[in-house]
Amino acid sequence: MSRVRGTRSLGVLPRAGRGLVAATSAVSTALLAHTCANALLLRRPAADPPPVRGAVSVLLPVRDEAHQVAACLAAVRAQRGVPDLEVLVLDDASGDGTAEAARAAADGDPRVRVLAGRPAPAGWLGKTWACAQLAEAAGGDVLVFVDADVRLAIGAVAAAVDQLRRSGLDLVSPYPRQVAVTPGERLVQPLLQWSWLATLPLRLAERSPRPSLSAANGQLLVVDAARYRAAGGHAAVRGDVLDDVALVRAVKAAGGRGGVTDGTALATCRMYDGWPAVRDGYAKSLWSAGGSPGRSLVLAAGLAALGVAPLAGALAGSRAGALGLAAGVASRVVAARRTGGRAWPDAAAHPASLVVLAALVVRSVRGHRRGDLEWKGRRLPSPPHGRGR
Repeated sequence: MSRVRGTRSLGVLPRAGRGLVAATSAVSTALLAHTCANALLLRRPAADPPPVRGAVSVLLPVRDEAHQVAACLAAVRAQRGVPDLEVLVLDDASGDGTAEAARAAADGDPRVRVLAGRPAPAGWLGKTWACAQLAEAAGGDVLVFVDADVRLAIGAVAAAVDQLRRSGLDLVSPYPRQVAVTPGERLVQPLLQWSWLATLPLRLAERSPRPSLSAANGQLLVVDAARYRAAGGHAAVRGDVLDDVALVRAVKAAGGRGGVTDGTALATCRMYDGWPAVRDGYAKSLWSAGGSPGRSLVLAAGLAALGVAPLAGALAGSRAGALGLAAGVASRVVAARRTGGRAWPDAAAHPASLVVLAALVVRSVRGHRRGDLEWKGRRLPSPPHGRGR
């Protein structure tokens, strides 16, 4: 009897709709399998790493972060297992007293220097120029870039450097545990770690020079200093909005290896505070998520289809749709469990999360083409005549 009902209700979908349900459900099931495999393959840091040999430079680019820099710097200064540590903070033309807050937080610590950033040359973005200046002033064998909204665990730097050396990689991006509080954050933020766990073949991505097989998170990024300079440093990615991903690509293009690793126990980050910050924060960069505005729109269509089609099929009685819907939710649960996120009830909103992310991609592409995207008071570059590449 249930089979008859299911067949009749599926009849409300046109043939093309049934094909889309079947295709997207198959993709969701494959993504679940890949998420599970990556959850096992994701490199974990050592629980008790040995003290670091050699000098380490922790680099903090900050702009209008007076409310964040003290807590971030306190966690950096408390690091254990790094005998030769220098900490450089670069104030990137802040207007809120960030430099003064950083000096107060340094509390006379001789390991800490607060630098004043120079005006960016033509062709540079503010963040890439700040990172380049920090790297230029750094003397460490390993460079550890940290954003001001990151809170490091007490042995995070030692564990991250140990992970870099023990893995034989030239760059590691230990992905911090993402803190999401408000409904808007909880709807979108978990897709960050889900996206690479579900789609990126981690081991292959570490060595492949293909640009599409790269992921990173600039919130916490650890790189061998010699390899960083051989790859051109941030000068090689001076105009890239997604400078973290671009830096991984530059390192691999220069013959190095690198990629995402597990930073769940090493750091936490509340990337955006509330929906307006989420919306505007993603607007600055999602236009390039697919490699170009055009490909990003194709990506947005795919995300929307993955969110809507299995759900619509399941509601129409399709077993394939129900399987695809369950697979999508399950992949979110696996990603959340592996990266320290909240699994329930947030994973159940996976279809809505995908649709919202797709809408944010479209909004970002439109803003990029109009040339009205801004971040931290600076206008971001746009293509000539408002047209995408």
